[in-house]
Amino acid sequence: MIMVRAIIRPDKKDSVLQELSRAGFNAATVVDVVGRGKQNGIKFGDIVYDEIPKSLIMVVIEEAEKDKILDVILRHAKVGENGSFGDGKIFISAIDEVYTVSSGLAGL
Repeated sequence: MIMVRAIIRPDKKDSVLQELSRAGFNAATVVDVVGRGKQNGIKFGDIVYDEIPKSLIMVVIEEAEKDKILDVILRHAKVGENGSFGDGKIFISAIDEVYTVSSGLAGL
């Protein structure tokens, strides 16, 4: 199993979640976050905004589904056809164990 964490623009959150659901990825955790990327925030004259609003979408899936979920997120999270600075990042990490709280059963 793997966890996919996608940090994306807040205005793309609904469309990404809708497309994930369409692709069969119904379970997701969504958190509103702030942060900055390599560009070190946004500058307008002397004003610097270094806490940029983003949305964090987290999904745990079987590793065999990695390419499918990446395709969905990459196609629907970017601005325009070629994307833009600030569109976000996707992080993938291994998950060793998963348990359902209500039943105590292991696995997704």
